[in-house]
Amino acid sequence: MININPNSPRQKMINLMYLVFIAMLALNVSAEVLNGFDIVGDSLNRSSNNMHTRNQLIMGELERYNLQNREKAGEWYDKGVQVKQMSDSLVSYIEDLKIRMVKESDGRKGDVSNIKNKDNLDAASFVMLSSSNKHGNKLRTTIDDYRQTVTQLIHDPNRREVIENNLSTTPSKRSDSNKNWEESLFENMPVSAAVTILTKIQNDVRSSEGEALNSLLNSIDVSDFRVNQINAYVIPESKVIIQGGTYNARIVLSAEDSTQTPNIFVNGKSLDSSVKGIFSAGSAGMGTFPVEGYIEITSGDGSVMRRNFSDSYTVIEPMATIAPTLMNVLYAGIDNEISISVPGITPQDVSATMTNGSLSRKGNLWVAKPSAVGQDATISISARTGTQTRQLAAKSFRVRPLPDPTPYIEYTDVNGNPSMFKGGALAKAVLVNTPGIKAAIDDGVLNIPFRVTSFRTIFFDSMGNAIPEISDGSQFSERQKEQIRRLQRGKYFYISGVKAIGPDGMEREIAVIEVRIN
Repeated sequence: MININPNSPRQKMINLMYLVFIAMLALNVSAEVLNGFDIVGDSLNRSSNNMHTRNQLIMGELERYNLQNREKAGEWYDKGVQVKQMSDSLVSYIEDLKIRMVKESDGRKGDVSNIKNKDNLDAASFVMLSSSNKHGNKLRTTIDDYRQTVTQLIHDPNRREVIENNLSTTPSKRSDSNKNWEESLFENMPVSAAVTILTKIQNDVRSSEGEALNSLLNSIDVSDFRVNQINAYVIPESKVIIQGGTYNARIVLSAEDSTQTPNIFVNGKSLDSSVKGIFSAGSAGMGTFPVEGYIEITSGDGSVMRRNFSDSYTVIEPMATIAPTLMNVLYAGIDNEISISVPGITPQDVSATMTNGSLSRKGNLWVAKPSAVGQDATISISARTGTQTRQLAAKSFRVRPLPDPTPYIEYTDVNGNPSMFKGGALAKAVLVNTPGIKAAIDDGVLNIPFRVTSFRTIFFDSMGNAIPEISDGSQFSERQKEQIRRLQRGKYFYISGVKAIGPDGMEREIAVIEVRIN
């Protein structure tokens, strides 16, 4: 006969093999998702480098004007130096945080450009949130100080609003209301995702630096400097576009003349003046696409001044993963934890809905609670990029009732560890000191307690006659305890008719326990 005792070596080996198989599947899914952050991170790094180069050119213009006329340009040049120093310092500090995370994950030789343990969930939390480091709090305070300083240098309220939104440290309304900004971004976040988030913040800092330097440059007297120093720039809503969405960018001059509209040529075509400098392009295919052209404006002497511009945007494939943390089904009556992620999109910009039940956020996870057994539940994922919201993926799950729990007697072994007796031989001393029985689903995947409402014991007298006794709820009754005390070594009895209620509210009669006195 095959031994099916859940505590047997054979059954333990089967359970271990099952858990290893599930872990291998989880690792395969994680690798696909985490590789997406590398693509997004590379695109953000290129964008930051381009903006840094642009900002250096603007700073060079401020420096030349300062040398030409210190009296008029000195104030704006000095403020530009302040902005550049603050920006470089903040970007350098964020880069140091990325290095700290990767070394925490991969060891002292960890390389930000080649992260080994991309799915490490502890490194970001340790660096940013641990009580010994508190770099998350320091970063938030530094960003707040930088944002307040930079916005005071910008006169255009719309541009100020852009910077305030980009560098906001207020947690999203869709995140856990009990979490602050750094907890909502870095708690239990895979190290590859955390590094990408920090790269995005660096990108926002360089963008804000450029807005501030432009504003300072425009503050210098137009007749002396601005009219003869016109530069063209592309300001996209987002550098990363989901396939099927639309790339939107504003193409502007660093010094605008409200008395005339410039002629704009993008990718070989003239831009209609009615769109007021807004360039839109479709995204049917994936890849990186150029935004190149020039702006022409007529100067006071009738000559035409041309300034070239060049930028690009990246279209990525709509990707989203929806995976229950337990298995590929949902159980009615309990909270099923679901992992939902979209590469390149921050958790605050991801939303989800569910049919046949309810779906809500729980930290970095979601909790699905299906309603009807036997009817599929479909989870749909949407993501927001810029001003656009796209539906990315949908997945259906079968809804099953909870399986029956297993009754057991809880006791403490000789080493002081809690143990669960589910049948077989048990010492009489342990049994006498046991108040009653419990029930739970405990199969290595689910761990759900049930409430025992009643059970009966079947003892046998010397003639072999069965003597049934009824429990006191989940506890042994006094008559049952007396029968147990009378049992001699080698005798046995049965615990049957066990009724238990689970979190789904259903009462069910579950398995029988055979108890032999050891």
